[in-house]
Amino acid sequence: MAPEALFVYGSLQFPEVLFALIDRVPDHEPAAAEGWRVATLPGRVYPGLVPGDTTAQGYLLTGLTSDEWRVLDAFEDPVYELVRVDLGDGRHGWTYACNDGADVGPDDWSADDFEAQHLPAYVERCAAWRRRYETSEQVS
Repeated sequence: MAPEALFVYGSLQFPEVLFALIDRVPDHEPAAAEGWRVATLPGRVYPGLVPGDTTAQGYLLTGLTSDEWRVLDAFEDPVYELVRVDLGDGRHGWTYACNDGADVGPDDWSADDFEAQHLPAYVERCAAWRRRYETSEQVS
């Protein structure tokens, strides 16, 4: 059974990225995870979620299907693990947080900078990844 809700704080909070990966934007509401930081990851344009003295802002996606969870799990970098987080409003969700071996930068990641500098190319990369993923799934 798939977890019920996904807290997204990085590239998955952009509708264009979700659409490239799963063909839709699931129901979503603003959400915040206290005690977490959205950090830069050296050499990557997307961030990682790590414990910190700040509050990570993002969205809580609901209504993901099992197939959509499978796609997102396959898409996520091995630097992440799926963990349960408590949100500021009393809800909880699952999120892709950095595992203990992750190389995390000292700076906070900026969604505005990502959108201005990387989003179109990143959406293309996501679409290309999905085409490869779907081809490999048909072969399996």
